[in-house]
Amino acid sequence: MSASEPYRPYRTADYLRTPEDAAEYLNAAIEDGDPTVLLLALRNVADSAGGMSHLARQTGLSRESLYKSLSEEGNPRLSSLEAILRALGLRLSVQPLPKVSSAGNETEGART
Repeated sequence: MSASEPYRPYRTADYLRTPEDAAEYLNAAIEDGDPTVLLLALRNVADSAGGMSHLARQTGLSRESLYKSLSEEGNPRLSSLEAILRALGLRLSVQPLPKVSSAGNETEGART
């Protein structure tokens, strides 16, 4: 019988291998609607891309600023968020909300 593999705790960052993975993960966090979920997701994506020190070098922001901005109490500036996403190979995008019909069902996002 072979020796079992040592226990490794689950780390979300281990599963975010591509910018596409990160984009899907961050979009799911945005859909949650809780800003702290998005900040946690951004921290996980940063961890998957080499950590805060690496991200600080890529963005020109200080490590301390990144930790503060992405903390549970964080409120990153738009310019910081754009720099972070750009360093991660991502960008912000705006999409219309789905239109809700009178029956309460979502329809295509058309203007009314």
